[in-house]
Amino acid sequence: MTTEQDDKATDGHRHWFRRNPALNLTYRIGVGVVGGLVLVAGVLMIPYPGPGWLVVFAGLAILATEFEWAGRVLRFAKRYYDAWVEWLKRQNMVVKALVLAATGLVVAVTCWLLGAFALVGGWFGLDWPWLASPIFK
Repeated sequence: MTTEQDDKATDGHRHWFRRNPALNLTYRIGVGVVGGLVLVAGVLMIPYPGPGWLVVFAGLAILATEFEWAGRVLRFAKRYYDAWVEWLKRQNMVVKALVLAATGLVVAVTCWLLGAFALVGGWFGLDWPWLASPIFK
């Protein structure tokens, strides 16, 4: 196989975009926008129950298809995430409970700031002032 055939075999559809500078730039911008949006969504989801870190890694993986720096950040983040999980596994129940409580506090404060407590309280006829969001008064 020639080098060009090797490139086509390994790059899939990318060889077609690389031949045209305008299409290549458009493709890279598209990958950057989609990957960036997925990454930001993942970062916002991190403190909440669910797939926050998975979405962060997915966003970085999307970006890494076109940007070498994203691949380096992905490897760095995965290494430190794995180290955090291993560290947390080794901790006693008190530390695990404190981490869980801190996570719960972040979720509760965010729900309060976004007005979720006032919304649910309204369903039950509770008009307590402290349930209202300080942001959405």
